[in-house]
Amino acid sequence: MNVQRAFKRNNITNPLYVARDGVEAIEMLRGDGAEKLPHSRLLVLLDLNLPRMNGLELLQEIRKDKDLRALPVVILTTSDDDQDKIRAYNLNVAGYIVKPVTFTAFADTMATLNTYWTISEMH
Repeated sequence: MNVQRAFKRNNITNPLYVARDGVEAIEMLRGDGAEKLPHSRLLVLLDLNLPRMNGLELLQEIRKDKDLRALPVVILTTSDDDQDKIRAYNLNVAGYIVKPVTFTAFADTMATLNTYWTISEMH
């Protein structure tokens, strides 16, 4: 919900697809669910604390899948654990962002991520 609110607050109009857990997320990415996601210009924002399949397990599945392995994934989590960061970067994440405590800081973080991604997608 905070991502949706931050998108709205910052007038970020990119479509946002939300999975309730890791299993649903991998199904959505593979097109096994009701909605087929576009793979071009897709950025995965991934929380590590997901039910049924945690974020690192989901990231491993993404990297093992020949159709998904090139997807850019940014970890967006409350975990500031160094081991989580190492595991994530070993699985080639595009970034690791620890969620700020306040909503205002979180919204600012989403705006910065959007600006960065817009600039990097232009090249």
